[in-house]
Amino acid sequence: MNDTLSLLMNHRSIRKFTDEPVTEEQLKTIVAAGQMASTSSNVQAYSIIAITDSEKKRRLAELAGNQAYIVECPVFLVWCADLYRLKKITEPHVGDQPTYEDSTENFIVATVDTALSAQNAAIAAESLGLGIVYIGGIRNRIAEFAEALDLPELVYPVFGMCLGHPDQQPGLRPRLPVGAVLHRESYDRAAIEEAKRYDQISAEYLSKRTNGKNRTPWSELMGKRLAEPVRLHMKEFLEGKGFMKR
Repeated sequence: MNDTLSLLMNHRSIRKFTDEPVTEEQLKTIVAAGQMASTSSNVQAYSIIAITDSEKKRRLAELAGNQAYIVECPVFLVWCADLYRLKKITEPHVGDQPTYEDSTENFIVATVDTALSAQNAAIAAESLGLGIVYIGGIRNRIAEFAEALDLPELVYPVFGMCLGHPDQQPGLRPRLPVGAVLHRESYDRAAIEEAKRYDQISAEYLSKRTNGKNRTPWSELMGKRLAEPVRLHMKEFLEGKGFMKR
């Protein structure tokens, strides 16, 4: 196993950070590494907002479900899918032609571009000895979150990312067996049997992490998740921001 694979295989979400700051050079290097991720047709349809102000982080943490590590991390990054920039920069060239920045396809392109860039940045941060955790909770009260960041039309916050020097060493969370996710030539419905094996693996991990208090199988946890109406406001919010109109 080479250094790159070792880094990837040892990813952990970090939720506790030291007081040591993230330098401007580190931040710019991490963002630059994110920019080198693959991007559909080179549209680069994302923007990143770095938050270091304590009061601003406190407000955003409140909107994201009062997650303390948003306040405690030195830098909180908000990764935004951004088609506003594309629309504005191309206006002199398209004139009166109809444009399709509001299509569902372009929404997918912008969201995927954002995710690819963020994961590149996460690996870059970890290579520098820093730690990260993604924050999907920013979509809990997404309209207020977008307003707090003054996001224009055709920009939406996909997720946040806490960034800083780790002050913990959490265990590795096991993933599904490769055989449950790797199919060959076509979709193999029988691979679900491989996924079922993961119940025991994940239950043992949970038991160890909680000192035996929790041994809930992964399939049961996922069943509860699917049965819970989560963030059903997203469709209305995204359409209100100008996305997915066709």
